[in-house]
Amino acid sequence: TAEAAGMAGAGHLRWEPRCQQPLPNRAPVTALLPPRLDGPWISTGCEVRPGPEFLTRSYTFYPNRLFRAYQFYYRDPTCREPAHSLLIKGRVRLRRASWVTRGATEADYHLYKVGVVFHSRRALLDVAGRLDHSKASRDCAHRLPPARAWLPGALYELLGAGAERDCAAALGFTMHELSLVRVQRRLQPEPRATPRLVEELYLGDIHTDRAERRHYRPTGYQRPLQSALHHAHPCPACSLIAHSDEHHPPVLPPQAALPLRLGGRWVSPGCEVRPAVLFLTRLFTFHGHNRSWEGYYHHFSDPTCRQPTFTVYAAGRYTKGTPSAKVRGGTELVFQVTRARVTPMDQVTTAMLNFSEPSSCGGPGAWALGAERDITATNGCLPLGIRLPHVEYELFRMERDPLGQSLLFIGQRPTDGSSPDTPEKRPTSYQAPLVLCDSMAWGFSPQHGAQQQTPVRGGTPCPHVAPLPILLLVLRLALLQWL
Repeated sequence: TAEAAGMAGAGHLRWEPRCQQPLPNRAPVTALLPPRLDGPWISTGCEVRPGPEFLTRSYTFYPNRLFRAYQFYYRDPTCREPAHSLLIKGRVRLRRASWVTRGATEADYHLYKVGVVFHSRRALLDVAGRLDHSKASRDCAHRLPPARAWLPGALYELLGAGAERDCAAALGFTMHELSLVRVQRRLQPEPRATPRLVEELYLGDIHTDRAERRHYRPTGYQRPLQSALHHAHPCPACSLIAHSDEHHPPVLPPQAALPLRLGGRWVSPGCEVRPAVLFLTRLFTFHGHNRSWEGYYHHFSDPTCRQPTFTVYAAGRYTKGTPSAKVRGGTELVFQVTRARVTPMDQVTTAMLNFSEPSSCGGPGAWALGAERDITATNGCLPLGIRLPHVEYELFRMERDPLGQSLLFIGQRPTDGSSPDTPEKRPTSYQAPLVLCDSMAWGFSPQHGAQQQTPVRGGTPCPHVAPLPILLLVLRLALLQWL
């Protein structure tokens, strides 16, 4: 697009991918069951966790089930100002295929040691300030040095043989991410080169509410780690992270800040997994001249996004962005959702909608498989948890990957399934990025016998949609009532 070319700089055009074709026609993704964890796994860039927390990770799993993990925390969103590093050692045991999150494997873990190295006095004070005022936390506070006695490079044990208490837990630290595991392989297309094998390790998601993290067991994933031996190229951060340790945290290469320019179409590069068993892909179109947007959200029942359940089209307007004071590098916007349409894509969803009260979703008339219906007049669709009109407080960020592709990061949805409909619930972290398209895919409509524009996948910010298990429960109740 012209705007994409303008973003690239004076006279230099950058390659932008076409909107994705339907996922079944793309290069296959192979999930390894049971997953093979052996080897080193690394972040491919700076990650943002709710809070916000900026970090990179380097995990190594050994054949005897032991693991060593480094988590490097930073003060800035480009991971150039190290704050503190965690050294984590323990054991992990794979159990069984997950009954909740299809395609994942459940696991148990046990920690032997957690140590922290502070890279500045300020970082020490920040971590010490997170301890509450309970007796256990006061005891843990004595394990941390006074700021005046801090020693650069010293490792302070939070959990281990020499620690009387689990002070890592007192700080709210867990490794529950290890309780949900998925390993997959894919072929990474490369311009003018043979596709490269990439291995990815998906670990459980981090709850958006810090107070819930000690008790939360993941049902979705966070940003994947990649094998240090089989990762996407180029990757300026990979070697730095792979060769770092708790005393020498990686300082990532500088990244130019990109202004937020939303004009154009943005698409999910692959299947996305959210907590509460939601599998989906998204497609956005932003119209910068009048600050309007429209998005398609294609929902599926499987982790490869091959079995569609329903599609939601939503549209509305958004406000001018302002820099976020809480999440450096982010931009805050407010989105309005004023119109929506729904297309049931399987028999279960179609039957559920037909058993619902007509006034609750789409008005009178029967729902048909594959037929889109407008739900604006009924103020949304109660069976799917969609309400209109709707307002969401959002967080956006743009960056480029090493290949020069434009990426759009949109705020992470609350883990509890609610919507960020108040300023206090505005996200402090991001979902998987969307990729800028240079054109729309075109499909053939057998119903009309003519070519029509067919957005391949759906977008966000989205009206709140109930998880699939809830939809199935509603359908069963409706069937019982009918019988």
